[in-house]
Amino acid sequence: MVHPRYAVLLFGLLVARHEARAQRLGRIDFPTSGSAEAQQHFVTGVLFLHSFEYPSAVREFREAERLDSTFAMAYWGEAMTYTHAVWNEQDAGAARAALRRLGPNPAARVARAPTPREKAYLRAVEILYGDGSKAHRDTAYADAMATVARDWPNDDDAQLFYALALLGLNQGDRDIPTYQRAGAIAARVFARNPEHPGAAHYVIHAYDDPAHAQRGLDAARAYSRIAPDAPHALHMTSHIFLALGLWDDVVAANESAVHAIHAASERRGAPPRACGHYPEWLEYGYLQQGRVKDAQRVLEQCRSSPSAAGSPDNIEGLAGMRAAFIVDNRAWTGALIDEPAARSAEAKVYTAFGTGFAAAMRKDKASATRALDVLRSASGTVAADIRPYAQIMALELRGLIQSLDGDLPGALASIRTAARMDDSLPIPFGPPLAVKTPHELAGEILLSQGRADEARTELKLALARTPRRPAVLLALARAETAAGRREEAASLYRTLAEIWRNADNDLPDLAEVRRAASGGTRRQGIR
Repeated sequence: MVHPRYAVLLFGLLVARHEARAQRLGRIDFPTSGSAEAQQHFVTGVLFLHSFEYPSAVREFREAERLDSTFAMAYWGEAMTYTHAVWNEQDAGAARAALRRLGPNPAARVARAPTPREKAYLRAVEILYGDGSKAHRDTAYADAMATVARDWPNDDDAQLFYALALLGLNQGDRDIPTYQRAGAIAARVFARNPEHPGAAHYVIHAYDDPAHAQRGLDAARAYSRIAPDAPHALHMTSHIFLALGLWDDVVAANESAVHAIHAASERRGAPPRACGHYPEWLEYGYLQQGRVKDAQRVLEQCRSSPSAAGSPDNIEGLAGMRAAFIVDNRAWTGALIDEPAARSAEAKVYTAFGTGFAAAMRKDKASATRALDVLRSASGTVAADIRPYAQIMALELRGLIQSLDGDLPGALASIRTAARMDDSLPIPFGPPLAVKTPHELAGEILLSQGRADEARTELKLALARTPRRPAVLLALARAETAAGRREEAASLYRTLAEIWRNADNDLPDLAEVRRAASGGTRRQGIR
């Protein structure tokens, strides 16, 4: 086997270390057989690819193709932009069309790659877009990339594309052992090249759950500095921060990401993108900090944006943002709980949950029941990854309605069934997909009934899944106090006071938290 660096020298290729031209995207060493000018665009494309900035990556790879139409790896790169492994997305048709511009069939295309290493990359991508189901092709592709990584152990990008393939093996679900394998590979590369965007990025993806997030903290602290011109890199750091409940960092990361996408829109002469993934996380972070007015601003910007009605994803995101605002701000009445348009089943689920939850808190059983009917009806047609969370929210809303009827045992049975379902699912990255986690809700109900010890059990389970979530910390502090565990309660109040140090002055319960954190008294119960 010819080592890739010697192969490059034999073919008279460029072997210098390449950096993105005038863009801060990180640093990689990815020699290929392309012309020098095309190679610069290729390297920039790979940097964008590692940060999941797929449209920008496509533009760079196509420019490399234009400059050097025989550059096999440029077509490989474009094809790679059409698989989003972690998100379980793939446009096989677009990828196959890109590859066909290189040659009419796999054999012809592989033949155009002049080095054994490049041929190995081409063979792997042909497997990714070959015959069979997506799951079958993903598995075969991961096996192919394992071979590339084994045969070229000093090729950091081969290692990382193998790690990324592992992250995608479970079709969008978190498989802890496989994620750990991917994380270990990415961590080794990150140690060798702390400026590699893919290394930091895949470490974060591998460890962005509460049980493992500490392992990704160094990468999260580094990634936004590595690739500040990639908005996804600015946001991605918050996966680790949220899993650890580091709300100031969650907010700072997503403020930067939102600013970056607004600036990009302005450069294109387009209106700001007020809806989407980054604003959703930003609103959630503000709510945890107790900065309700800032959260309301983000929600209203999305709500009034033309883009809110132009995209199913934006409509669903708006419905989720509204539900989070209602639940975390206890906004049981007011204009912000007016229902937005909900044309998709997913948007209907989140809209109905927010509406029903607020109605139940107002003790409006009729409105809560109508919302539950809508939620149940929509649950049958939502996407498979949302369906279990729709069922969890339906059980929670049913439990709240049962509690309005005075059926506390029935209410707790419904909510605990929801909790068992939630516990059986992988912990999702990001804000809770069920909006109000069922252990949290069960703990609050038990606390309101004076059952502090049972509430503590539920709330500690909730805290394990949503670390440092203020709603849980507050309820647990009250439960610890009611159970006579004053030192534990004081510690929780101090943590919450620190999280809320920049909260709105009129935030409910802020006075209680500050008083208790400084050694005063407290109020018990939920509202």
